[in-house]
Amino acid sequence: MLGRRSVVAALGLTTLAVAAGCSADGVGGSPNGGYATLRISAIPDQDPDVLTEREEALAAHLAETLGIDVEYVPVPDYAASVALFGAGDLDLVFYGGLTGVQARLQNPQSAVIAQRDIDEVFTSIFIAGVETGIEPVDAVEGLTAFAGTRFTFGSETSTSGRLMPSYFLGQAGVTEDDFDGEPGYSGSHDTTLELVSSGSYQGGALNSQVWDRAVEDGAVDPERVVKVLESPEYHDYHWLLRGDADDRFGTDLTQQLTDAMLSLHQAEAGPAILEQYGCERLIASEAANYDEIEEVARGLGLIG
Repeated sequence: MLGRRSVVAALGLTTLAVAAGCSADGVGGSPNGGYATLRISAIPDQDPDVLTEREEALAAHLAETLGIDVEYVPVPDYAASVALFGAGDLDLVFYGGLTGVQARLQNPQSAVIAQRDIDEVFTSIFIAGVETGIEPVDAVEGLTAFAGTRFTFGSETSTSGRLMPSYFLGQAGVTEDDFDGEPGYSGSHDTTLELVSSGSYQGGALNSQVWDRAVEDGAVDPERVVKVLESPEYHDYHWLLRGDADDRFGTDLTQQLTDAMLSLHQAEAGPAILEQYGCERLIASEAANYDEIEEVARGLGLIG
């Protein structure tokens, strides 16, 4: 199985095309003519090598625990993860709050399996280049300092890199029209930090987990970039399982998978896997936790 997952990670988009074709003609050997393999994925919000190592570790653990084939399928961007989930080509995806809402709207029977312990109190970090003269503030109202700056978000559908930062900027009375030119969309939190640090953009927003890790790793130069504000808390990342999983696998996969995820911290490989996710354990969650995310997204026109 490790060899197969490695091949999947290397092939990337080619694998996605093959997966789409297989799902259409029912190759796979499950009782219902669907896949016998649980296909897991994650939104590409950071370095692909980091994601691959993390997701393959989880795939190996789930395969051993559940007694089924599990493979990691990488995706090129946030939109692809939602589209492939909706089409039935991905089964279990580690989504951000917004992409999870978008995916559930495409597959209303899908189930929120778990979230990390840090996801019920998640935050965004607003940063600025030191040369801007923007100083740290202690309230959302202080985000008015970003009016007139060249500003970059992360992915256009990132919860912590675009959706909630846009919402908090709006609370301060700052709209995207108030920036110096069109806002940027870096595609990942790591890249947002790099763009502001290099001076390509004067301000930006990224998730607090990536920021904290960069600080710990010594990757933040205080002479080039400053932390302006840590946002108020909100629910963010979570795992979403398609609603047809039990039928396709001919078993109570939803409950078995939920049990496996929530007990991950007790497994021999669990602590090492959880460390890669930046948390100590996984906890129960539910769709209602993301009602606020959906409301904000509709207000910003990101969901029709």
